[in-house]
Amino acid sequence: MAGRPRKPLDATGARDSALRALGRREHSAAELQAKLKRRGHDADTAAEVVEGLSERGWQSDSRYAEMLVRNRVQQGYGRLRIVAELEAARVPREDISAALEAAECDWTGLACSLQRRRFGGPPAGAAEWQKQYRYLAGRGFESGPIRAALKGGAQEPETDPD
Repeated sequence: MAGRPRKPLDATGARDSALRALGRREHSAAELQAKLKRRGHDADTAAEVVEGLSERGWQSDSRYAEMLVRNRVQQGYGRLRIVAELEAARVPREDISAALEAAECDWTGLACSLQRRRFGGPPAGAAEWQKQYRYLAGRGFESGPIRAALKGGAQEPETDPD
């Protein structure tokens, strides 16, 4: 195969590769190790390199979790979807909890906003209710915020004329 010669698969090459990946975006430790293994580095070297980067503060699962939570909330995803994505990236539970707390997200308000933007108003009948419920559940919202959104929650309260 012609092209540029491949670097030897050593710790320096793994470190360089990991730093390039981290320069583009945050990665969880497990995600970064998997990426290094896919690029041909052995598991021990990948683990050592990622551990060294974590010790120096260049890789952080908590920073990754905060970034992912912030991005997914902006994209209109619910708590369950975000937690599942962080668990799939093997981020520790305490980092997940801390990132969700730091986000201070109003999940009901987010579900209501998404429902209004997507559907324009409350469901007209049972079939429409199910359709909207499935959509919001698929985005990772829990049943409480979904029901509030479908009932027209988080709208301006009506003032009593009395």
